[in-house]
Amino acid sequence: MDSKISKADDILQKMLSEKRLKGVEDRRVGSEVFDSITLKTLYKLSNSGYIHRLNGAISTGKEANVFKGMDENDKFVAVKIYRVTTSDFKKMQIYIQGDPRFHVRTTNKRQLVNAWVNKEFRNLQRACEAGIKVPKPIVAKNNILVMEFIGDEEGNAALPLRQSDIQNPEEVINKIIYYMKLLYQEAGLVHGDLSSFNILIQDDEPVIIDISQGMTRDHPISEDLLNRDIDNIVKDSKKLGLKISAEDIKSKIIDLKS
Repeated sequence: MDSKISKADDILQKMLSEKRLKGVEDRRVGSEVFDSITLKTLYKLSNSGYIHRLNGAISTGKEANVFKGMDENDKFVAVKIYRVTTSDFKKMQIYIQGDPRFHVRTTNKRQLVNAWVNKEFRNLQRACEAGIKVPKPIVAKNNILVMEFIGDEEGNAALPLRQSDIQNPEEVINKIIYYMKLLYQEAGLVHGDLSSFNILIQDDEPVIIDISQGMTRDHPISEDLLNRDIDNIVKDSKKLGLKISAEDIKSKIIDLKS
Protein backbone atom coordinates (compact mmCIF):
# COMPACT_ATOMS: atom_id res chain seq x y z
CA MET A 1 0.00 0.00 0.00
CA ASP A 2 1.14 3.56 -0.78
CA SER A 3 2.75 4.99 2.40
CA LYS A 4 0.57 8.09 2.22
CA ILE A 5 -2.57 5.98 1.96
CA SER A 6 -1.36 3.75 4.78
CA LYS A 7 -0.73 6.73 7.08
CA ALA A 8 -4.11 8.26 6.27
CA ASP A 9 -5.78 4.89 6.67
CA ASP A 10 -4.51 4.85 10.26
CA ILE A 11 -6.62 7.97 10.84
CA LEU A 12 -9.63 6.23 9.35
CA GLN A 13 -9.08 3.11 11.46
CA LYS A 14 -9.14 5.22 14.63
CA MET A 15 -12.57 6.35 13.62
CA LEU A 16 -13.71 2.87 12.68
CA SER A 17 -12.45 1.52 15.99
CA GLU A 18 -15.05 3.68 17.72
CA LYS A 19 -17.65 1.54 15.92
CA ARG A 20 -19.15 4.51 14.12
CA LEU A 21 -19.24 2.61 10.86
CA LYS A 22 -20.28 -0.85 11.89
CA GLY A 23 -23.10 -1.79 9.52
CA VAL A 24 -22.81 -3.06 5.97
CA GLU A 25 -24.41 0.09 4.61
CA ASP A 26 -22.18 2.32 6.74
CA ARG A 27 -19.08 0.50 5.52
CA ARG A 28 -20.23 0.96 1.93
CA VAL A 29 -20.63 4.67 2.56
CA GLY A 30 -17.20 4.71 4.21
CA SER A 31 -15.60 3.20 1.13
CA GLU A 32 -17.30 5.86 -1.03
CA VAL A 33 -16.02 8.68 1.16
CA PHE A 34 -12.46 7.43 1.74
CA ASP A 35 -11.15 6.65 -1.72
CA SER A 36 -7.41 6.56 -2.40
CA ILE A 37 -7.09 10.25 -3.35
CA THR A 38 -9.07 11.28 -0.27
CA LEU A 39 -6.80 9.14 1.93
CA LYS A 40 -3.71 10.77 0.40
CA THR A 41 -5.24 14.18 1.03
CA LEU A 42 -5.94 13.22 4.65
CA TYR A 43 -2.31 12.18 4.96
CA LYS A 44 -1.12 15.59 3.75
CA LEU A 45 -3.50 17.44 6.06
CA SER A 46 -2.40 15.22 8.95
CA ASN A 47 1.25 15.84 8.13
CA SER A 48 0.58 19.59 8.26
CA GLY A 49 -1.11 19.33 11.65
CA TYR A 50 -4.61 20.20 10.48
CA ILE A 51 -6.04 16.77 11.35
CA HIS A 52 -4.62 14.55 14.08
CA ARG A 53 -7.60 12.20 14.23
CA LEU A 54 -11.25 11.81 13.32
CA ASN A 55 -13.83 11.06 16.01
CA GLY A 56 -16.88 10.07 13.99
CA ALA A 57 -19.54 11.68 11.83
CA ILE A 58 -21.41 14.86 12.73
CA SER A 59 -23.64 14.63 9.69
CA THR A 60 -23.93 12.50 6.57
CA GLY A 61 -25.42 13.35 3.23
CA LYS A 62 -25.54 12.28 -0.37
CA GLU A 63 -22.72 14.61 -1.39
CA ALA A 64 -20.61 15.03 1.74
CA ASN A 65 -19.95 13.78 5.25
CA VAL A 66 -18.88 16.07 8.08
CA PHE A 67 -16.64 14.52 10.73
CA LYS A 68 -15.55 15.80 14.11
CA GLY A 69 -11.80 15.87 14.14
CA MET A 70 -8.95 17.11 16.29
CA ASP A 71 -5.89 18.99 15.15
CA GLU A 72 -2.33 18.54 16.41
CA ASN A 73 -3.14 20.75 19.41
CA ASP A 74 -6.15 18.59 20.37
CA LYS A 75 -8.56 21.32 19.32
CA PHE A 76 -11.85 20.22 17.77
CA VAL A 77 -12.30 20.89 14.06
CA ALA A 78 -14.98 20.00 11.53
CA VAL A 79 -13.78 17.98 8.53
CA LYS A 80 -16.10 18.03 5.53
CA ILE A 81 -15.35 15.40 2.89
CA TYR A 82 -17.15 15.56 -0.44
CA ARG A 83 -17.74 12.32 -2.32
CA VAL A 84 -16.65 12.34 -5.92
CA THR A 85 -18.79 9.31 -6.78
CA THR A 86 -22.17 10.54 -5.54
CA SER A 87 -22.05 14.34 -5.76
CA ASP A 88 -24.74 16.14 -7.75
CA PHE A 89 -22.57 17.34 -10.61
CA LYS A 90 -25.42 18.98 -12.53
CA LYS A 91 -26.21 21.14 -9.51
CA MET A 92 -22.54 21.98 -9.03
CA GLN A 93 -22.26 23.01 -12.68
CA ILE A 94 -25.25 25.35 -12.35
CA TYR A 95 -23.82 27.07 -9.28
CA ILE A 96 -20.25 27.31 -10.55
CA GLN A 97 -20.94 28.33 -14.13
CA GLY A 98 -21.21 32.09 -14.35
CA ASP A 99 -19.21 32.66 -11.18
CA PRO A 100 -16.25 34.78 -12.36
CA ARG A 101 -14.08 33.40 -9.55
CA PHE A 102 -13.94 29.91 -11.04
CA HIS A 103 -12.89 28.51 -14.39
CA VAL A 104 -13.04 24.72 -14.46
CA ARG A 105 -13.60 22.02 -17.03
CA THR A 106 -17.06 20.95 -15.92
CA THR A 107 -16.67 17.54 -17.61
CA ASN A 108 -13.99 16.59 -15.10
CA LYS A 109 -15.89 15.41 -12.00
CA ARG A 110 -13.00 15.53 -9.56
CA GLN A 111 -11.95 18.98 -10.75
CA LEU A 112 -15.54 20.13 -10.34
CA VAL A 113 -15.75 18.78 -6.77
CA ASN A 114 -12.42 20.38 -5.86
CA ALA A 115 -13.63 23.72 -7.24
CA TRP A 116 -16.84 23.30 -5.23
CA VAL A 117 -14.83 22.84 -2.01
CA ASN A 118 -12.72 25.89 -2.84
CA LYS A 119 -15.93 27.83 -3.50
CA GLU A 120 -17.28 26.95 -0.06
CA PHE A 121 -13.95 27.94 1.53
CA ARG A 122 -13.94 31.33 -0.18
CA ASN A 123 -17.62 31.95 0.57
CA LEU A 124 -16.98 31.24 4.24
CA GLN A 125 -14.03 33.64 4.19
CA ARG A 126 -16.17 36.41 2.71
CA ALA A 127 -18.94 35.74 5.22
CA CYS A 128 -16.47 35.89 8.13
CA GLU A 129 -15.02 39.15 6.89
CA ALA A 130 -18.55 40.59 6.69
CA GLY A 131 -19.18 39.80 10.36
CA ILE A 132 -21.48 36.83 9.84
CA LYS A 133 -21.32 33.93 12.27
CA VAL A 134 -20.24 30.97 10.15
CA PRO A 135 -17.67 28.20 10.75
CA LYS A 136 -14.29 29.84 10.20
CA PRO A 137 -12.56 28.12 7.27
CA ILE A 138 -9.14 26.69 8.08
CA VAL A 139 -7.93 24.92 4.94
CA ALA A 140 -9.33 23.44 1.74
CA LYS A 141 -7.50 20.74 -0.19
CA ASN A 142 -8.96 18.69 -3.04
CA ASN A 143 -12.33 17.34 -1.81
CA ILE A 144 -11.73 18.11 1.90
CA LEU A 145 -12.62 21.27 3.82
CA VAL A 146 -11.39 21.75 7.40
CA MET A 147 -13.20 24.43 9.39
CA GLU A 148 -14.15 25.59 12.86
CA PHE A 149 -16.10 23.08 14.93
CA ILE A 150 -19.46 24.49 16.04
CA GLY A 151 -20.37 22.98 19.40
CA ASP A 152 -19.37 22.93 23.05
CA GLU A 153 -16.01 22.37 24.72
CA GLU A 154 -16.80 18.68 25.28
CA GLY A 155 -17.14 18.13 21.55
CA ASN A 156 -20.93 17.97 21.35
CA ALA A 157 -21.94 19.37 17.97
CA ALA A 158 -24.48 22.19 17.85
CA LEU A 159 -27.93 21.18 16.63
CA PRO A 160 -29.64 22.65 13.57
CA LEU A 161 -32.42 25.16 14.12
CA ARG A 162 -35.10 22.63 13.25
CA GLN A 163 -33.98 20.38 16.14
CA SER A 164 -33.26 23.10 18.70
CA ASP A 165 -35.33 24.30 21.62
CA ILE A 166 -35.45 28.01 20.84
CA GLN A 167 -35.97 30.17 23.92
CA ASN A 168 -35.82 33.50 22.08
CA PRO A 169 -37.32 32.91 18.59
CA GLU A 170 -37.74 36.57 17.69
CA GLU A 171 -34.12 37.38 18.50
CA VAL A 172 -32.88 34.35 16.57
CA ILE A 173 -34.94 35.13 13.46
CA ASN A 174 -33.93 38.81 13.56
CA LYS A 175 -30.28 37.79 13.79
CA ILE A 176 -30.70 35.44 10.83
CA ILE A 177 -32.24 38.24 8.76
CA TYR A 178 -29.41 40.54 9.83
CA TYR A 179 -26.88 37.94 8.67
CA MET A 180 -28.73 37.64 5.35
CA LYS A 181 -28.42 41.42 4.98
CA LEU A 182 -24.69 41.35 5.77
CA LEU A 183 -24.18 38.47 3.36
CA TYR A 184 -25.95 40.38 0.60
CA GLN A 185 -24.66 43.89 1.26
CA GLU A 186 -21.17 43.34 2.68
CA ALA A 187 -20.07 39.96 1.31
CA GLY A 188 -21.89 40.37 -2.00
CA LEU A 189 -23.34 36.85 -1.75
CA VAL A 190 -26.66 35.06 -1.60
CA HIS A 191 -26.70 31.80 0.37
CA GLY A 192 -29.05 29.97 -1.99
CA ASP A 193 -30.02 27.12 0.35
CA LEU A 194 -30.79 28.81 3.65
CA SER A 195 -33.26 27.05 5.93
CA SER A 196 -33.58 25.53 9.39
CA PHE A 197 -31.45 22.62 8.09
CA ASN A 198 -28.46 24.91 7.40
CA ILE A 199 -28.59 27.07 10.51
CA LEU A 200 -27.01 25.77 13.72
CA ILE A 201 -27.82 27.10 17.17
CA GLN A 202 -24.82 27.64 19.45
CA ASP A 203 -25.40 29.31 22.82
CA ASP A 204 -28.79 30.57 21.58
CA GLU A 205 -27.12 32.22 18.56
CA PRO A 206 -27.62 31.21 14.91
CA VAL A 207 -24.63 30.00 12.89
CA ILE A 208 -24.98 29.84 9.09
CA ILE A 209 -23.52 26.71 7.46
CA ASP A 210 -23.41 24.90 4.09
CA ILE A 211 -22.66 27.93 1.94
CA SER A 212 -20.97 26.07 -0.92
CA GLN A 213 -23.72 26.97 -3.42
CA GLY A 214 -23.61 30.66 -2.42
CA MET A 215 -23.80 32.93 -5.48
CA THR A 216 -22.34 36.36 -6.04
CA ARG A 217 -24.98 39.07 -5.84
CA ASP A 218 -24.58 40.04 -9.51
CA HIS A 219 -25.20 36.49 -10.79
CA PRO A 220 -28.28 36.19 -13.06
CA ILE A 221 -30.06 33.75 -10.73
CA SER A 222 -29.09 35.41 -7.43
CA GLU A 223 -32.46 37.13 -6.98
CA ASP A 224 -34.32 33.84 -7.44
CA LEU A 225 -32.06 32.25 -4.83
CA LEU A 226 -32.55 35.16 -2.44
CA ASN A 227 -36.33 34.88 -2.80
CA ARG A 228 -36.10 31.16 -2.07
CA ASP A 229 -34.02 31.80 1.04
CA ILE A 230 -36.52 34.40 2.22
CA ASP A 231 -39.48 32.06 1.66
CA ASN A 232 -37.74 29.39 3.74
CA ILE A 233 -37.13 31.81 6.60
CA VAL A 234 -40.79 32.90 6.48
CA LYS A 235 -41.82 29.24 6.85
CA ASP A 236 -39.31 28.62 9.65
CA SER A 237 -40.50 31.75 11.45
CA LYS A 238 -44.09 30.53 11.28
CA LYS A 239 -43.08 27.23 12.89
CA LEU A 240 -41.59 29.24 15.75
CA GLY A 241 -44.84 31.14 16.22
CA LEU A 242 -43.71 34.33 14.48
CA LYS A 243 -45.49 36.17 11.70
CA ILE A 244 -43.26 37.98 9.22
CA SER A 245 -43.73 38.59 5.52
CA ALA A 246 -41.33 37.94 2.68
CA GLU A 247 -41.66 41.58 1.66
CA ASP A 248 -40.58 42.75 5.12
CA ILE A 249 -37.54 40.48 5.13
CA LYS A 250 -36.50 41.51 1.64
CA SER A 251 -36.78 45.21 2.46
CA LYS A 252 -34.48 44.71 5.44
CA ILE A 253 -31.93 42.86 3.31
CA ILE A 254 -31.89 45.09 0.24
CA ASP A 255 -33.01 48.49 1.49
CA LEU A 256 -31.05 48.26 4.76
CA LYS A 257 -34.08 49.10 6.87
CA SER A 258 -33.68 48.30 10.56
